[in-house]
Amino acid sequence: MKVIKLGPDPSLAYRPNLETKESKQKEEYRNFESGSLIDCVFNTYKLMHTNQILDFVKQKRSEWASCTHTQMEMMEVIMSLDQLVDESDPDVDFPNSFHAFQTAEGIRKEHPDKDWFQLVGLIHDVGKIMALWGEPQWAVVGDTFPVGCKFQNSIVFRDSTFLDNPDAKNPTYK
Repeated sequence: MKVIKLGPDPSLAYRPNLETKESKQKEEYRNFESGSLIDCVFNTYKLMHTNQILDFVKQKRSEWASCTHTQMEMMEVIMSLDQLVDESDPDVDFPNSFHAFQTAEGIRKEHPDKDWFQLVGLIHDVGKIMALWGEPQWAVVGDTFPVGCKFQNSIVFRDSTFLDNPDAKNPTYK
């Protein structure tokens, strides 16, 4: 891993260039209809919506809830996300650690008085580290949704990706 020394604030290396005039408008983010990454994004959601069923979630909870895989400091976890590019995000094609710093920086810009919120932005995706221990990305990335109940219409790709999910056919969840 390359260490960049920029004084007392290492996040300077990951701050978005706020002076760039080519930045996206707010409405252009979270486009799940088109773009260079849409095929990969759709396939990730298709796998997620097919395989994340109540039994799968219960199994993963029992595997991971004991927190016995490793012991790491939070910055180690965040920096380890350099090894992960989130396949479910139509806006991101760079390591997830960059996304963590950019999120925290965006929050700092808009809410400089809410340091707790900046911290939440920094750590919001650390659960994705499970992919580095062999979990498929579809199991740890993307928009979450409740299992064991009817699937909401607001879920990304709802109409086309749940067709093969066994829980979608369970009459209890209708």
